[in-house]
Amino acid sequence: MSGNRRKAFLVSAVLVGGALLMTACQDTDGAADTGASQGSSSASGDAATPSGSSAAGSGKDSGAAGKGSGATGGTEDGAGSGADTGNGKREPVGQSCGANDISWNTRSETQAGGYILISAKAKPGITCILPAALPTVAFGSDGTEAGPAEQAVGEQITLSGNTTAYAGVNPKSTDSDGGKELDSIIVAIGDEDPEPVSLKVGTITVDKPVVTNWHTSATDAVPFS
Repeated sequence: MSGNRRKAFLVSAVLVGGALLMTACQDTDGAADTGASQGSSSASGDAATPSGSSAAGSGKDSGAAGKGSGATGGTEDGAGSGADTGNGKREPVGQSCGANDISWNTRSETQAGGYILISAKAKPGITCILPAALPTVAFGSDGTEAGPAEQAVGEQITLSGNTTAYAGVNPKSTDSDGGKELDSIIVAIGDEDPEPVSLKVGTITVDKPVVTNWHTSATDAVPFS
């Protein structure tokens, strides 16, 4: 009997446990259904929310657009423009010089076999930048252009007030007797300068001319060949 009672008890325990498990599952499913129903109701409520909520969303979008246009405005105002210095800062980019922004002067020098020293100074009220590149110097009706007298390109120079830049031109870098006899040179700030100037230099013989970079010291502008 005791064996039969034990079996009956175990069967009874299994049945009760199964009933409890089924009840728990039903409760869980009900809760899940309720939560889903509430979530669906909430979503429906959001979708049906009147224009007040929509206006709030619109306000956020407007704020984002406002920030974007503010950045653009900063760039237009110059706050965002400039050259990157590499340390997270930006330096303002100045106006490039054109030949017509400059007061020019030339003089003949005897050092290094003879050369022409060109000096350039900004006209009153003008501040501009000479690029880190050779000046464009040409000779004669055929536009013979001077090549580089230095191996490396120099630094850019800001012209303003009394600051003067110098470049040296050797009109004849060969040892031969040939060449063209000329009395003026054409000078421009780069090949794209729309208004080059003609400078009188006296009678010179031109044969494979060379020119230095711009320098702030006249002694650095000697075109050694």
